[in-house]
Amino acid sequence: ATSPSEQRASMSFFDDLSAFGVVPVVSIEDARDALPLADALLDGGLPVIEITFRTHAAPEAIAAIAKHRPQMLVGAGTVLTENQAKIAKHAGAKFALAPGIDVATLAYAKGQNLPFVPGIMTPTDLQIALRANCELVKFFPATSAGGLLALKSMSAPYLYTGIRFNPTGGITPETALNWLEYSAVSAVGGSWIATSSDVNSHRWEKISRTAFNAVRRCQHG
Repeated sequence: ATSPSEQRASMSFFDDLSAFGVVPVVSIEDARDALPLADALLDGGLPVIEITFRTHAAPEAIAAIAKHRPQMLVGAGTVLTENQAKIAKHAGAKFALAPGIDVATLAYAKGQNLPFVPGIMTPTDLQIALRANCELVKFFPATSAGGLLALKSMSAPYLYTGIRFNPTGGITPETALNWLEYSAVSAVGGSWIATSSDVNSHRWEKISRTAFNAVRRCQHG
């Protein structure tokens, strides 16, 4: 059973995510870019970030933001294994996400009180997530998996459970609002907000502007 403190932590995270409407999905090649990036997003009014485990710099980047920018809701993305979940938690990640669903990793994250958002693409994936008591799942890859119509069709039999979705993959500033207008969507994942090119080139002011525009477009609350 989930303890009251675990429920509060989980609810707080999911409420925050829904209020932001959009989560910047970022790959960081150099951990020294983590704090300037966090500051750029904060300046743009977007105090949340998903740092993917696609690079070796991810754990150090997460740790730097968790330690020095505590006002930032920092999460780990592309968490595929229990060991990666352990590393993410140790680094200070407040939540974790994956492109797919792995029961063992889900169970480990729950035991560590780490809110975990698994990736789903089919009804079978979704039922596995529901059995694991997931409150939020990532619909991935959102656009190439059929887009909003596919999500609506697939999710319809399950909406009574209260499950919520974080579509990610191929979403643009132009299409984000269409996704968010669907009541079962909490927030979209946005890789356009801080692209690898902009991060590597230290275009912090551009990232701030993009974040500001994303908040204006996507914020629920």
